[in-house]
Amino acid sequence: MKKIALYILLTTFIYSCGNTDKGELVGVRSKSNWNAEKPYGMSLIPGGSFTMGKQDEDMAGALNTPSRTVTVKPFYMDETEISNSEYKEYVYWVRDSILRTNLAMEAFFLNDGLEPEDPGRVLVDYEFMSVDTTDASPYVKYMLNTYGSMGNINSPTFGRSLNWEEELIWDPQDFPEENYVAMMDSLYVSLNNSFDGRRLIDTEKLNYRYYWLDIEGAANNKGRRADYTKEEIINVYPDTTVWIRDYNYSYNDPMHQDYFYHQAYQDYPVVGISWPQANAFCNWRTQKKNNYLRTKKNVTRAPDYRLASEAEWEYAARGGLDYGNYPWGGPYTTSDRGCFLANFKPSRGDYAVDGALYTVEVKSYNANDYGLYNMAGNVSEWTNTAYNEASYYLGSTMNPNVMDRENHRKVIRGGSWKDVAYYLEVSSRDYEYEDSARSYIGFRTVHDYLGTTLNGK
Repeated sequence: MKKIALYILLTTFIYSCGNTDKGELVGVRSKSNWNAEKPYGMSLIPGGSFTMGKQDEDMAGALNTPSRTVTVKPFYMDETEISNSEYKEYVYWVRDSILRTNLAMEAFFLNDGLEPEDPGRVLVDYEFMSVDTTDASPYVKYMLNTYGSMGNINSPTFGRSLNWEEELIWDPQDFPEENYVAMMDSLYVSLNNSFDGRRLIDTEKLNYRYYWLDIEGAANNKGRRADYTKEEIINVYPDTTVWIRDYNYSYNDPMHQDYFYHQAYQDYPVVGISWPQANAFCNWRTQKKNNYLRTKKNVTRAPDYRLASEAEWEYAARGGLDYGNYPWGGPYTTSDRGCFLANFKPSRGDYAVDGALYTVEVKSYNANDYGLYNMAGNVSEWTNTAYNEASYYLGSTMNPNVMDRENHRKVIRGGSWKDVAYYLEVSSRDYEYEDSARSYIGFRTVHDYLGTTLNGK
């Protein structure tokens, strides 16, 4: 009995010496650091309550924007619409990843059974990255022995990592071997479809694959996680034909040929993007950020980039001016010096009187009080809210968002270069079908702020 009592006493003493909480409830300490870091090119929207909807007469008689008080949480929003240059980075990444995957898969099959020192091996520089198991951790060894991979075994690469360190060669005169030529050839349009002596990349092959979890479906129904994991394969290239199809009997051929291609339009908003394409871009941007964070020690993943809800968009567009008609307050579309404050269609259809016939650079005119440019005019912007005439009656007053996957009409906001002033008002609603791409619709992204802001700080 004395031995048992002595054992308990020693155990208690040892535990007490190794524990600094003195028996108090102190919570779980995080192993990683988290600081709210302002994403590059974004503004902090502090969150709060505002009167959403039309405060004045609804001139269009739509009766779908009754005023009500709603509250949104803080978030970050892009200062500008996504530009051609920013979207090209995404397109180029998809292009390069497809080519690297093709090169690595070709090397895998052609070199199967050959030893590393065999001179007959091809495309060696573009093989999948190998994992050195000499000093590998038990986790790495287990994953490789069990799954043969450290990643998603259902992916086209079977979970193996591409070699991004080796530069791709684009000049045909410098192609290193015929196998490389064959893989490059597969990325371009066939000779039968080439013209003017040029072979262009087949944009129909530029597809981005990603997965998302149907959280709403999982929350409302029982089932396995796999039942609510959705796969998307989205073509990423903008529909440049919108400059022709949107307008009958109008000469817009130069815009079709050069708007996304030519460097003169680098800082103009990307257009010809459907709602699914905008969401795919958001997923890629999230992965790009988190891939970087994985290289840092003790840093957790970043919140997802996404499209704004309709309520978030209107709150941000108001810039803290609760009862203004426009992002700059209003009620006029010109300054006291007669200068137009946005890019739209004023003066009975005089497109150019505001200084631009089509779109303008994403940092044009003055930003609103939240530092956001072109929240009125230039291009309308996709939101992640489904359009419903009764949305304002159905939605919650806290972070309202009617997200209906079966409803293919999605809300667009802000008006565009081809719209009259009514659609520039911060409370005006419009919609487009999600699979439609237009020469006057673009988008910008938002990023959740974790925690609470006080007085916008």
